[in-house]
Amino acid sequence: MATRFQVTVDCHDPVLMVRFWCEVLGYVPEPPPAGFDSWYEFLRGIGVPEEEIADHDLCDSVVDPDGQGPRIWFQLVPEAKQIKNRLHLDLEIGGGHQVPLAERRRRIQAEARRLEAAGARRLSELAQDGLDHYAITLADPEGNEFCLH
Repeated sequence: MATRFQVTVDCHDPVLMVRFWCEVLGYVPEPPPAGFDSWYEFLRGIGVPEEEIADHDLCDSVVDPDGQGPRIWFQLVPEAKQIKNRLHLDLEIGGGHQVPLAERRRRIQAEARRLEAAGARRLSELAQDGLDHYAITLADPEGNEFCLH
């Protein structure tokens, strides 16, 4: 049996990141666990000290509404991102190699424009004559890199 996992992203603004990544992935903010009306109530109920949850009445995680993808938790940290990610998400936007390169490129460019309007920043583009691959690297609002291909 495979091990379940979540992806954890250190950040300064979990609310911003929840909104952005819901837009990117089609995820939804994670509802509080059954039996709790809010995340604040849940955290209090499991014994998290009040001073650690005073500003925690909004969701800081997202989930796949179909239950297929991993949970993503946006962990509030004091320090800023310093260097390039050693791990990033690759989003399958183009449709795979069975789709002609020109169409994959069109799909990826359209999605990049949509995500830039949502707060992403374009970092680079991988396009090379003779290469049957096309990708765009973007950064989320806090600078975390991800790729569209």
